[in-house]
Amino acid sequence: MARHILVLLSFCAALAGCASAPAAERRPIAWDGLGQDPNRPAVAKHRLANPPARESDPNLERQRVLATLRPYSDAWWAVNDEIEAENDRQLESKLVICRSCVTQPPIEDTTGSIR
Repeated sequence: MARHILVLLSFCAALAGCASAPAAERRPIAWDGLGQDPNRPAVAKHRLANPPARESDPNLERQRVLATLRPYSDAWWAVNDEIEAENDRQLESKLVICRSCVTQPPIEDTTGSIR
């Protein structure tokens, strides 16, 4: 039994040694452009003693009004549509798509013929 444990421990130690590389041998990691760049050194973030006041969410008041209305009534749908429109505006302001990434549709209707 002790022999099996010794073999298992040596096997685990060998795997652990192979899995980690010294800092001098680290190579850049392929990065897809989303999230934080893993190749960039970590930067310490400093917290402010008095964080800036957050913008008030314009939907808070609408949600309070929505809670008082009868569900699925005409007024409820109007307020719900305003909330959804504001959510869309906020998302649109945060969403960035480069102009070269989006293909523009052709100006004229073209055929598939090859010349």
